[in-house]
Amino acid sequence: MSTARLKIIVAEDSEIQRLYLCSLLDAMGHETIPAEDGQQALALLQDSKAQIVLSDLQMPNLNGIDLTRSIRALDLDRYVHVIVITGSDEIDVRQEALEAGVDDFFTKGDSPTMLRARIMIASRSVTHAAELAKRTQVLKEANDRILDDLRAAAAAQQQLLPDIQDDILGFKVASAFVPSAIVSGDMFGCSLLDDETLGFYAVDVSGHGVHASLLSVAIGHLITPEYFRDKARTKDGLFDPANLVGALNVRFSAADNAEYFTMFCGLIDKSSGNLVYCQAGYPSPYHVTKDGIATPVGDGGFPVGMIAAATYENRSLHVSRGDALVMCSDGASEAENPNMEPFGNDRVQNAAASLSEIGVRNFPDALVDQLKEWRAGHPIEDDLTVVALERSEEDDPDNTT
Repeated sequence: MSTARLKIIVAEDSEIQRLYLCSLLDAMGHETIPAEDGQQALALLQDSKAQIVLSDLQMPNLNGIDLTRSIRALDLDRYVHVIVITGSDEIDVRQEALEAGVDDFFTKGDSPTMLRARIMIASRSVTHAAELAKRTQVLKEANDRILDDLRAAAAAQQQLLPDIQDDILGFKVASAFVPSAIVSGDMFGCSLLDDETLGFYAVDVSGHGVHASLLSVAIGHLITPEYFRDKARTKDGLFDPANLVGALNVRFSAADNAEYFTMFCGLIDKSSGNLVYCQAGYPSPYHVTKDGIATPVGDGGFPVGMIAAATYENRSLHVSRGDALVMCSDGASEAENPNMEPFGNDRVQNAAASLSEIGVRNFPDALVDQLKEWRAGHPIEDDLTVVALERSEEDDPDNTT
């Protein structure tokens, strides 16, 4: 059985033995590169495309084992098969050689037929390694393309998030958006519905990664200010966020659809501070008074898209001037420290209570920093959204509420 022509470095300090081995390998159809010692072999290896090194065990200037260690430390574009020539069968020597990265042994005095067999084994090894390297490169290129697509998707997802620079209707709004991967299954929105009404929502899609993010982006595209206004108000103009959630539930609870998401949405009146909200399985937000008292809002509800016949209710809350509403996806409460202890709702509530001290603009990033510290520097494993909305303490000239 013949093998493909290979480049083989022959490292042997004995000139006679070196010439003998080269002549044998040349006769087998291979290209040989002679080296007088380990250092020369190492230099030749880096400047050539040799796939095999046949090295004597005992040589000056880098013996066979140290040469192998040096080869394994190189950043080469190919795998190099190392065969060490030894006149010893000592177990300790061979164990040290194998641990250094030697692939095979050729015993001095063995026949040329045995050398041919060793080279055939080496040929299979380097061929397999080359094929594996090609496949790995193909996978890497495919992975790079996927990552580029994901980054583009993440940029598109970020563009769907509200760009909040100034107060909206006398409300200060601040947020933090931290995907667990490149893209996120979370989404939130905040928009002016008319001259007196602010509408907002937060969504957390079940699962993580690309699948969840695709649904969150679809939701973000769907819930435009016009859609929100049309679905979350009655014909008489009354606030009805439960109707919005119900419409989404009908849309996303098709029989062949296993996807669902939790949601919190509300409409708040600028003049009165009256908030009407609907909770659909999303973690309870916190109503934070200007005195720093944080109280959970809502009592659960069914996720959207899970049960087609689910019904949703409106609840109301008065938000006084200087009060705030804090919404956090479950990535906050479920974040675990190295002891696998979750951050928990109590810590989220305590953090929310600090909003009056640190300010609504600083609160989302402060909570993210607190969660990172809790995680001891490890990335947060779930998508995280933090939204804080504060009603201005300044009186409206037309209202004294």
